[in-house]
Amino acid sequence: MSASSPSPAVVSEAAPRVARGQEVLTPPALAFLGELHRRFAPRRAELLELRRLRRAEIARTATLDFLPQTAHIRDGDWQVAPCPDALNDRRVEITGPTDRKMTVNALNSGAKIWLADFEDASAPTWENVIGGQLNLIDAYERRIDFTSPEGKTYALKDAAELATVVTRPRGWHLDERHLTVDGEQIPGGLVDFGLYFFHNAQRLIDLGKGPYFYLPKTESHLEARLWNDVFVFAQDRLGIPQGTVRATVLIETITAAYEMEEILYELRDHASGLNAGRWDYLFSIVKNFRDGGARFVLPDRNAVTMTAPFMRAYTELLVRTCHKRGAHAIGGMAAFIPSRRDTAVNEVAFQKVKADKDREAGDGFDGSWVAHPDLVPIARACFDAVLGERPNQKDRLREDVRVTAAELIDIASLKARPTYAGLRNAVQVGIRYIEAWLRGTGAVAIFNLMEDAATAEISRSQIWQWTTTGVLLEGGPGEPGSPGAAEVKATPELVRQLAADELVAIRAEVGEDLFAVGRWTEAHELLLSTALDTEYVDFLTLPAYERLAG
Repeated sequence: MSASSPSPAVVSEAAPRVARGQEVLTPPALAFLGELHRRFAPRRAELLELRRLRRAEIARTATLDFLPQTAHIRDGDWQVAPCPDALNDRRVEITGPTDRKMTVNALNSGAKIWLADFEDASAPTWENVIGGQLNLIDAYERRIDFTSPEGKTYALKDAAELATVVTRPRGWHLDERHLTVDGEQIPGGLVDFGLYFFHNAQRLIDLGKGPYFYLPKTESHLEARLWNDVFVFAQDRLGIPQGTVRATVLIETITAAYEMEEILYELRDHASGLNAGRWDYLFSIVKNFRDGGARFVLPDRNAVTMTAPFMRAYTELLVRTCHKRGAHAIGGMAAFIPSRRDTAVNEVAFQKVKADKDREAGDGFDGSWVAHPDLVPIARACFDAVLGERPNQKDRLREDVRVTAAELIDIASLKARPTYAGLRNAVQVGIRYIEAWLRGTGAVAIFNLMEDAATAEISRSQIWQWTTTGVLLEGGPGEPGSPGAAEVKATPELVRQLAADELVAIRAEVGEDLFAVGRWTEAHELLLSTALDTEYVDFLTLPAYERLAG
């Protein structure tokens, strides 16, 4: 590199050693990351400030509306770029982190798509960040396998049977502490995108596919514009044909729900669809309208299904928007984890999964997510029944759908109320998930559900909302008919007691030895601080990252 060339990204001396890490952190790859950071990190910082200003405006007005200044885009006649063959059929997508076992199992799962996750399902340890990149490279080179501690071996099926990979980088709010440029930490999303694109774009083209991405936690069309500019630069810089990149945007923030068409428009040369999230979407509603009073108080998270009026407005608008513009509409997560010991639990859960996927397919979605390979056949059958031999149903324009701005935030239309059991579950799941995350595991099976960072976010946010608002919880502790069984007020003291009780229960459940080597006390403290402090922290993962080892 000449003296006049920009300096590359620098790996921190504190970064733990990752086996074969030098295959990912090559000098040209680090130079590419340096270019991405210098060119795009300043705009990312500006957009994060715009998030803060918009949130302040929501706090002042307690409302949102479609943008008047972009009406011409919503009224215009345009389509996203034609879909590549590898992404045309997306009827079942499996999600999961990029560890070696998951990489093999997801590719072999029978799903059409694997969402290879560097975001909510992956705690950003250095081993996970760099090891995940290595696993994807090895998968494309067909040199990946895995042997379990029990001696079971996992290997890739024939190439034609493997899922197409769509990679999800970290959101704009997260930094990567082990990579810096000019002393500044590089945005985690640029690290994940940059390393994956640099090493695999041409590999994937040679395999008849391409570098495909899911974009998380987007809050505005201006953030989508930034990603589009990143794609244009990266393709030009590495000599990849423009339009090779394809991006599916998760509409998992309430502000993005008001800008779906604008988001697709900004990415129109690279867009392949939108996805309807759930936990992050609810988390975003709580975060943005947390001081909006009782009419924005959500009930227990499990009571807010996709059939809730304001959630149905959101999903139907998403399908209409996508099909109007020639993009795929991808449905939400089936998070159930089958039990090997309890067939009755499985039967009930499978019925719920089927009903959910039948609804999505009937509403016009082109595919949906599952968290476990055993759910792939169930979801596939639901979409097969509607699609038949067709790869998608983008020709269903859903012109019958009319959604107003007010309907998207009509939380009061849901009659369910918060419950004592819901508060207890939020505490239980929050502690258990955060403890695993601090140890480096981002996808965690808790009470037969696959939970990720979005779960912890909605759990601690609901605790914050309920205690701040002082809601009365239905079904308090005590025997039915006793004075405490009817209602109990959500207070910080009650949360602290439930958290203390949960630590005792966990200690008894896992035993003294495992409790001692775990990070249960830290998880307990972190949940309480992010759920009860007067100042609401925007993302749980920001203070958690400071405690993350590795």
